[in-house]
Amino acid sequence: MMTSDLGQRIEEVFQDVTKWRRYLHQHPELSFQEYNTAQFVYDILEGFGGLELSRPTKTSVVARLKGEKPGKVIALRADMDALPIKEETALPFASEMDGVMHACGHDGHTAMLLGAAKILKEFKSSLSGEVVFIFQHAEELPPGGAQELVTAGVLNGVHQVAGIHLMSTYPYGTINIRKGAISSASDIFTIIVQGKGGHASTPELSIDPLAAGAQIVTGLHHIVSRSVRPLNSAVISVTRFHGGDAVNVIPDTVEIGGSVRTLDKETRELIKNRISEVAEGIAKAHGAEVKVEYTYGYDSVINNDELTDEIVSMIEEYFPDRKLQWIDPMLGGEDFSAYSNTKPGCFVFIGAGNEEKGIVYPHHHPKFDVDEASMKDGLKFHVLTALTLTNKS
Repeated sequence: MMTSDLGQRIEEVFQDVTKWRRYLHQHPELSFQEYNTAQFVYDILEGFGGLELSRPTKTSVVARLKGEKPGKVIALRADMDALPIKEETALPFASEMDGVMHACGHDGHTAMLLGAAKILKEFKSSLSGEVVFIFQHAEELPPGGAQELVTAGVLNGVHQVAGIHLMSTYPYGTINIRKGAISSASDIFTIIVQGKGGHASTPELSIDPLAAGAQIVTGLHHIVSRSVRPLNSAVISVTRFHGGDAVNVIPDTVEIGGSVRTLDKETRELIKNRISEVAEGIAKAHGAEVKVEYTYGYDSVINNDELTDEIVSMIEEYFPDRKLQWIDPMLGGEDFSAYSNTKPGCFVFIGAGNEEKGIVYPHHHPKFDVDEASMKDGLKFHVLTALTLTNKS
């Protein structure tokens, strides 16, 4: 499968991948606004020839490549959106859009999948079945672009779906994988505590929502330690607490907001219910009223066991100079879950950090960057995943 000709083309096309990534990095677009990015991708794909192109939404692109022999249909996905962050990298190709930055590696994801489409089109004679290249919009902003594309039918007829994420938190030279949940469900909540305002000197005439709210925050932080099974991972983070404008006034209301991360449905539902119970119970004890809004975000990405085994075998055969690492799940959210909920999926983290080059900043940081050499690993991964899986019965 990994011929010298294929290896040579990966080396050559990697130069294009680097060029495309740098262009995309300079011209980032926010979620659901990737009009120029999608057109850039479409134009490059059209220039390859031999691909069936479509636009399922205004800011996404799908390309299909049919092999010359029957086989499975494999989907490969890249996300394209950037973040509302002011870049501080001082890269020569830094963002030209003030306050918008590719701070999560999606520029690299898009460039790598473009490179894979170019190579696989050239090696069509070695391809059985069909490869679907999904260039997805809006991964960063729930409800996300993945579910839109699934609803639009991009996985119709697909047997398996694979995706990768460049990760600055793992060192270059590693490929990181696990079976089962590899990312968490990511939900949000808002709690409105309704009291009765008054003068700070006469608290007995008021119902203080600040006092009730403070105890609610403490109670929420006890849910994981006292209600969740110790072997089930979960995080509740209170990230907003707003109430009052004057130092001598007890306000009418307080607003509390935060995030919930879980890896399994049972724990997710338990925490959702306990947040309401804790908030309502404490508010009642203070004589206040409470309104709780809980919004489901992305589901956990669940790596299919059988598909993960197939991909691990491919990595072990074709990436002998890379360190394959079995990892714990991350508690970040990822809307690749919309695909893996629909078809057997596998999501892999490609190590892209490099301390020697100063590439040490986490995702969503204004100084985030990736070691561009890692994109060659991602390019090779996409190409060999497609060739390997489409030829399996």
